[in-house]
Amino acid sequence: MKFPIGIQSFEQIIEEGYIYVDKTDIIYDLTHNGKIYFLSRPRRFGKSLLVSTLENYYSGRKELFRGLAIEKMEIEWNEYPVFHVDFNATNFTNSGELEMKLNFYLAEWEKKYNLPNRTNELGLGDRFIKILEAAHLQTGRRAVVLVDEYDKPILDVLDVDADLENNHRNILKAFYSVFKGADKHLQFVLLTGVTKFSQVSVFSGFNQPKDISMDIRYEALCGITQKEIEEYFTEPVSQMAVEYQCTQQEMYKLLKQQYDGYHFSDKLTDIYNPFSLLNALDAKRIKDYWFSTGTPTYLIRLLNHSHERMNEFTGKYYTPAEFIDYKADVERPLPMIYQSGYLTIKAYDREFNTFLLDFPNNEVKGGFLTMVASSYLQPSEETGSWIRSLVVALRKGEVEHVHGLFTSFLAGIPYTMRRKENEVERERYFQYTFYLIMRLVSVYTVYTEKAQSQGRVDCIVETPQYVYIFEFKLDGTAEEALRQIEEKGYAREYALDSRKVYKIGASFSSETGTVSDWAVD
Repeated sequence: MKFPIGIQSFEQIIEEGYIYVDKTDIIYDLTHNGKIYFLSRPRRFGKSLLVSTLENYYSGRKELFRGLAIEKMEIEWNEYPVFHVDFNATNFTNSGELEMKLNFYLAEWEKKYNLPNRTNELGLGDRFIKILEAAHLQTGRRAVVLVDEYDKPILDVLDVDADLENNHRNILKAFYSVFKGADKHLQFVLLTGVTKFSQVSVFSGFNQPKDISMDIRYEALCGITQKEIEEYFTEPVSQMAVEYQCTQQEMYKLLKQQYDGYHFSDKLTDIYNPFSLLNALDAKRIKDYWFSTGTPTYLIRLLNHSHERMNEFTGKYYTPAEFIDYKADVERPLPMIYQSGYLTIKAYDREFNTFLLDFPNNEVKGGFLTMVASSYLQPSEETGSWIRSLVVALRKGEVEHVHGLFTSFLAGIPYTMRRKENEVERERYFQYTFYLIMRLVSVYTVYTEKAQSQGRVDCIVETPQYVYIFEFKLDGTAEEALRQIEEKGYAREYALDSRKVYKIGASFSSETGTVSDWAVD
């Protein structure tokens, strides 16, 4: 089986015999039920392949769709003039790069439709309108416009160069305004990207596109569903199970924990990250493929600037307005974190129309929280390797080693990072520190958070042979912590469990920044 890793050309996938997960029935529905669309999905999620598929479909290339669902649905296979703008491969951190890119596209199209080059006469938007009008008149068919990663010129400079960011936003706003002026010349328009910028953004300048990012009809347009993995990839999953010395069902479970968990509507259809899944099936190894291809440094900067914490985002319900639209003049990182794929929908409350957000899977949770912890705490030890040492000690039942690991890691956090001016900030630092540590532990164990209230964090960690019931107290005593574990009755549900149960009370000192008292029962 040939896996199309890094191949974004539909034509190449079909002609060279790569595996193609058939989405053409959804594409047919999309093209016949609307005109101007916007789709937001995380990077490397199949947006460019979708755009390439649409380009070939609107170019009337029926032979490429032989055997696919759309072959039986489409009758006409008309050829339309297609205008494909691809911002993927360009670095927009250099001033003038965006204007040069758009001028190149427009000059090529003007040449194709025998129009004079009007670089010095008309603005970008007006030149594009003239091109679309000429294409319509010369071919007798309305134009199709496909813009891949429409927001990359903004994302490349976001929070790095404010002047260039504003410049790019204004240029794109003028360019995209053509969709209003050239409406009668347009058959179909799709913009794809990571983030929906609103307010002073490109969206305020043109005929508002229909945002299908959370539409239940199109939630599986990109990515791979559980049904699709079982339909298309049974053989490689079986081969992988042999490598991992487990059953096929156990292999499905491992892949699900690592790469599944995305939801893009209130229907909550499970969607796998396609880039990671295909890489894993090809290499027959579970690794962090998606996360390692791009570090979200701009998100870390946003978090630092806004002084918001990940524990204040996860496990909470939000209205769509709170996590869908990114407002450039309001430093709220949540929409960017969600749309970049580091948080996803985990539940839906129909009564209030609110959505629960959390990490999609272990790959994202482990990678993102390690990066956040390293930036926020700046420990002397490397966070990822320390977490792995802690998990090994927990699996072996080495309670005192666990104590030593906590003490040394927390002591290695610089004083400047943990110095907090008032009681509220000391409490936030305490809560966030243990949230980051224990959520990273949860990547490798069964983890239950029991309580996060003032001055305490209660949680349970389960390994195959041991159960650990923790209470971390801020500026208290270990005995008080143990007493509260007893009073809350957290151990009762494990009374008949064959595993050894450890109750651990630990006190965290806001003065020294490390564990000051530790008791085990």
